[in-house]
Amino acid sequence: FGLMADVTPPVGLASYAAAGIARIDPIKVGVTAFGYSIRTAILPFMFIFNTQLLLIGIEGTAHLVLTIGTAVVANLVFAAATQGWFMARNRWWEAVALLLVTLTLFRPGFWMDMIHPPYDKVSPDRIMEVIEQAPADDRLRVWIEGEDINGKAIHKGVLLPLGEPAPALKRLNAIGLSLMASGDSVDIMGVKFGSRAAKLGIEQGFKITAIEVLAERPDKEWFFVPAFGLLALIVVIQRRRARTIADKELKPAS
Repeated sequence: FGLMADVTPPVGLASYAAAGIARIDPIKVGVTAFGYSIRTAILPFMFIFNTQLLLIGIEGTAHLVLTIGTAVVANLVFAAATQGWFMARNRWWEAVALLLVTLTLFRPGFWMDMIHPPYDKVSPDRIMEVIEQAPADDRLRVWIEGEDINGKAIHKGVLLPLGEPAPALKRLNAIGLSLMASGDSVDIMGVKFGSRAAKLGIEQGFKITAIEVLAERPDKEWFFVPAFGLLALIVVIQRRRARTIADKELKPAS
């Protein structure tokens, strides 16, 4: 009767109508319905922490099917964990395990980042080499520090758009930067007015103190394997328990 719809004011009529049909306290029905619907709060976080659901970083049809399929399974597992019932009533450790499966299916990169960071740091004096080898439309992650024109200390990371493949100097000129190596860092000698570099907040006199490039590491989707293994284990345990409970209920009293 619409417990999952219109559960909060000013559109809480569905819960009130359900309470009237069931002839019970509408406040209790509203609280129960709110408890059910609040589980949908996970939905926006799915897209924030797994941008592949927005088709960002999808590398083919098989990758798309895998991403959507695991997200659907994760939604169902999350519902089972939070409502306390899967193949049978959940024990506390089974609920925790189901939430662990949900996290892994939603964001496998969480575990991969703990094992191997997504970026490797490169010495700034290699910036020309890195820029020249970067693919088309790549963005170079650099850390800069210095004082702005107001005397405020700046330390931040920026993404430099590199555009089409070309010699390093040409790519730098296209974004309005002039650099000069200075020991373990690289000095920014000039920034063209109105250039992309200027719009990123880069100023003359800043130093590039670090460069980060994508690390070569295994695909994060490998963590789906232990997640589905744990899920299969819980299915076996709960089906066995559900069968035992059903047998006891069907057994005639002596």
